[in-house]
Amino acid sequence: MQPAQRADQAHAPFPATRFATVFESVVANVEQALRGKRAEVRKALVCLFAGGHLLIEDVPGVGKTTLAKALATSMDARWRRIQFTPDLLPTDITGVSVWNQPRQSFEFHPGAVFANLVVGDEINRASPKTQSALLEVMEERQVTVDGAGYQVPLPFMVIATQNPVDLGGTYRLPEAQLDRFLLRLRLGYPDARSESALLLEDTGRGRRAASQVTDLAEVERMIECARGVRVSPAVCDYVVAIVEATRRQPEIRLGASPRASQALLRAAKASAAADARGFVVPDDVKSLAADVLTHRLVLTPDAEVSGRRAEDVLADLVGALRVPTAGG
Repeated sequence: MQPAQRADQAHAPFPATRFATVFESVVANVEQALRGKRAEVRKALVCLFAGGHLLIEDVPGVGKTTLAKALATSMDARWRRIQFTPDLLPTDITGVSVWNQPRQSFEFHPGAVFANLVVGDEINRASPKTQSALLEVMEERQVTVDGAGYQVPLPFMVIATQNPVDLGGTYRLPEAQLDRFLLRLRLGYPDARSESALLLEDTGRGRRAASQVTDLAEVERMIECARGVRVSPAVCDYVVAIVEATRRQPEIRLGASPRASQALLRAAKASAAADARGFVVPDDVKSLAADVLTHRLVLTPDAEVSGRRAEDVLADLVGALRVPTAGG
């Protein structure tokens, strides 16, 4: 395809029906590798098409890395995997400038973050200093090394996996880092039927792998399409009401930031586009509020001692708010 043709396609309207068709095709494709997690796969794709980053938190062995690899394969993305360990250095992620003796100058050697999809496996096993190497690139889509900025490929997404912080050898992610993840998911254990099918595949012909369904150019167009989904003032007010409620709740020490309200609206837009709608309805917001907001909330010590979870507190807040009747 010629550059002019690609430019024309990039500016052409992306049909809502095409968005929903591709979305469902990718969901079905990823399910070939990760059985019994359709709802979680859909939310991961909402995160992708909202232009955000995904944090998957769960115990080892439930398919966190499998989901990330299947997503990369589905869109034929250039992807890199970073295994976070206590001895991992920030330059292993961002890259480093190395002296080139023949040229008598420094050359930048890109790190593992220079890919469309970066899988950070067990991110909370690295030191806080190494974790912070992702802060700039997750927000700005660039890294700065020795005062020079370097852009990463687009589209760009970080899928980080982490084990629960009460497991040995883990560090709690700082609030500034958590705030840069648009969604947090927990996969959980598969149901008995899905796990039985998984065992049969392992003892038979082997598990069916994900294949390419779309490409990066179409993914970029879908991200732009999701950004253009209409939002009524009533729905915007509903998003703000949810976020503001987290800042007033006595059990919450640190409420959701303005970045959180932007993330919730972006996710709701992508969810609406996945349903072939050109406008957001309140249910889009309500269904994603927990996945977008709970990892950004810090409860008071008293609330934690009493056994309250961020999910419980947020559910009470959302349940007490009036839901607008008009979405379009």
